[in-house]
Amino acid sequence: MEQKKILIITYYWPPAGGPGVQRWLKFAKYLPEFGWKPVIYTPENPSYPLLDESLMKDVPKDIEIVKTKIWEPYQLAEKLNKSNKKFKAGQFDVGKNQSWKSKLSIWVRGNFFIPDARVFWVKPSVKFLEHYLKENKIDVVVTSGPPHSLHLVGLHLKKKLPNLKWIADFRDPWTEISYYKHLKLTKSSDKKHRQLESEVFRNADITLATSYTDAENFRKNGANAVCITNGFDETDSNSKTFNSSNSPTLKQNFTLSYIGVLEQLRNPENLWNVLDNLIKTNSDFEENFTLKFAGRIDDKILNSIENTSLKNHILNLGYLSHDKAVSEMQTSDILLITNFPNPSSKGIIPGKIFEYLATGKQIISFGPNDADVSKILDETKAGKHFSYQDSESIKKFVLEKFELWKNGNLLENTQNIEQFSRKNLTKKLVEILD
Repeated sequence: MEQKKILIITYYWPPAGGPGVQRWLKFAKYLPEFGWKPVIYTPENPSYPLLDESLMKDVPKDIEIVKTKIWEPYQLAEKLNKSNKKFKAGQFDVGKNQSWKSKLSIWVRGNFFIPDARVFWVKPSVKFLEHYLKENKIDVVVTSGPPHSLHLVGLHLKKKLPNLKWIADFRDPWTEISYYKHLKLTKSSDKKHRQLESEVFRNADITLATSYTDAENFRKNGANAVCITNGFDETDSNSKTFNSSNSPTLKQNFTLSYIGVLEQLRNPENLWNVLDNLIKTNSDFEENFTLKFAGRIDDKILNSIENTSLKNHILNLGYLSHDKAVSEMQTSDILLITNFPNPSSKGIIPGKIFEYLATGKQIISFGPNDADVSKILDETKAGKHFSYQDSESIKKFVLEKFELWKNGNLLENTQNIEQFSRKNLTKKLVEILD
């Protein structure tokens, strides 16, 4: 039987690093096992905020990759202001940390490039792909955003080729994302963002969301939305495949780790205060505690922590390749995950939580009340979710785990995590495709 073909339109593809690339990389890896052949359409000369060569090993050997050139204004933006590099990863300076240059850049980004600065790739892509789809038999087209401008490629193709089956995959929401309100939009720009989003929702055959809450919100806005979360890949996460002995981590310490990018908008200051307090008041804890960072931590966050008694307990490894990062998860006792504090972010499920789950380690999570993450942690018995106002309950959680660790009883007893394996999630996707 001939395999069906799925065209995946994605901005992020190896050697791009970070969580954005992994969702469709992993789907592409497992789709052939279920009778679907992926074809990738991606820019020839993208401007990636992070690179990670280690992800190349997951790219299927014989996969067809189609590329065209993209023009992006980021080079200009970075000349204007070095900190504009953060934009590519959807990060911002906030509040009093904003210079006039930051404010100007944010205003330009939100009002001139709608929906985002990759919008210049839309027209040439539509032109190229319209021809490509007529020449090649493709059963389903997927657009993956952010950048949400890629959904406009899907929208224009759908209008030109009404029989096209189109899935719009939202790895993050568009107008519902927490930083949307920081974009300093004019009334007419806001209206245009919302109009385009609504057109995508109405025209896509299926809209995929990565969280339960997002799927619900998309349905309220007229989308035929289904949730397929992100997940973990057993082949990455099997601790036996990682040799942790070459890790610089001090094995004997009780280690709380944050792996990934941490920006100002989701900085768990209450956790730092609790840890600072424990170091000052509990000599046992002080003697045995390490706070490990592997990834890009905002300088302003690091500076504030280094002004506390935590400063002699920090192990900062900097940005690591994906496989090394997974290795550092294995040599931790508690893994930290943070989300934006506002209620509109309760549907964000950071992709990292699934890799955390695969380690069997305990997870401490921060974000709004009733977050989707909290639901996953309860269901898998993998840790606890706190709000940014909590402090006593955080202290109790950390001390409880510390006492168990001291007595050698901090065991890995998570449950129900197989549902989040990339292979099982691909199976779920294929049910939708079929």
